[in-house]
Amino acid sequence: MLYQTQHSILADKATLESGSDLNFPTHIHNSFEVIIASAGEMEITVAGNKYTISGNESILVFPNQLHEIKTQNHSEHTILIFSPQLVKTFSKRFDNFVPKSNKFYLDDFYIDKISKFDNKKSLLELKGLLYSICGEFDKNAEYIDFKGDGQNLLFKIFNFVAENYKRKCTLYELAKETSYNYVYLSKHFSKSTGISYTEYVCRFRINEACYFLTNTNSTILDIAYECGFDCLRSFNRSFKSILGVSPSKYRKQKNIKIEK
Repeated sequence: MLYQTQHSILADKATLESGSDLNFPTHIHNSFEVIIASAGEMEITVAGNKYTISGNESILVFPNQLHEIKTQNHSEHTILIFSPQLVKTFSKRFDNFVPKSNKFYLDDFYIDKISKFDNKKSLLELKGLLYSICGEFDKNAEYIDFKGDGQNLLFKIFNFVAENYKRKCTLYELAKETSYNYVYLSKHFSKSTGISYTEYVCRFRINEACYFLTNTNSTILDIAYECGFDCLRSFNRSFKSILGVSPSKYRKQKNIKIEK
């Protein structure tokens, strides 16, 4: 299972990617993701539910839903990934809900709009497109309230990390918050996601650090503290182990200039 580090919960951004014959292992991130099969067939698994899509059929993956993408023979795809912040009203409405089915259909009008997507356009125009796509999904969608459901605990853990990653975010603190034994929480999370709770928290923090490194003039030390690391050495070590470069080199690669 992969935790993708490209999509910050703080970012008012969206990314578009097109290609063919995509296979991507089970992964998770805190953004919405629209997957469109423009040719051939794709098999998408979301939260254990398998879907086959073709002919502009689409999938809307909600934040923190485990999903996997497979192509058996041939497929062409378009994938649009966007922050919950860009559709805040829609996102807040379904804080404790997920769809019964993630599959929906987008007509040629929306396919054309998405194909001409440009992140440099005005934020208002971008939000308009994304809200329209969410509206198309919502027309026929049914939702499940995860309160009392077995997976509700996983969502509680994700929410706990999102709300507490800047400060103490240990399994012990999580146990206090959820009233579950910390050993049980550790095993449940690892079994459900494929990575340890500690690794998930670290990757979440690095994800947010990437946003600060590329979108602010904050010092690396300030970013480390802002994202929950207790010292610069720990931040540098964790950052390089996950992304393969130091925070300072990452920032240089993104051509970010710090104002004096």
